[in-house]
Parts: sequence; structure tokens; C-alpha cells
Amino acid sequence: MDIKATALLAEMQSLKGEAQQLTSVNTLGPQQDFSVLLKQAVNNVNGLQQSTDALRNRFELGDDAVSLEQVMIAAQKSSLAFDATVQVRNKVVDAYKTIMNMPV
Repeated sequence: MDIKATALLAEMQSLKGEAQQLTSVNTLGPQQDFSVLLKQAVNNVNGLQQSTDALRNRFELGDDAVSLEQVMIAAQKSSLAFDATVQVRNKVVDAYKTIMNMPV
């Protein structure tokens, strides 16, 4: 399996640029910034899972344009994205619990 390191690096740099534009252009408060970013991340994970399901269905129906490798890579991408989202959720819940248990 050939992993394109330069393509991955370019994608990461473009995502970094988009994140910087969001923080510099957006004049909303910090709570709204986080909610916007979180919503975009969840939508991105959802899109990855839907595209994986579509690829899997096409492969199962015998589409010659879809290979098993493409299906497996898409499945791993969506799985990693989902796991990362769950970890972020866990950290946010832990932070909330810590703040709520602080004495006033």
C-alpha cells in the first residue's frame, strides 16, 4: 500500500489554514467559536461515514470502479475520525465535570 506523504501534508496544511481563517475572521465569542468548530467536525465525520457506506454498497453490488482497497481505506478514515471525535467528547465531558465539582 502506497501512502502519499506529500498529499497528506498538503491536506493538513490546508486544514490548518482553514482553521486559522475561522479564528481570525469569526468575531463571535469563544463559546460560539468552539460550537461552530465542533459542529463542522461532527459534520465532517458524518460525511466520511456516509461516503464509506456508499463505497461499500457500490463494492457489494459489484461496481468494477470500486476496489476493496478503496473501501478499506475509506472505512479506516471514517473509523479514525469517529474515534477522535469520541475522545474530544470525553475530554469535554471530563472538563465539564471538573468545573462543576469546583467549590464556589
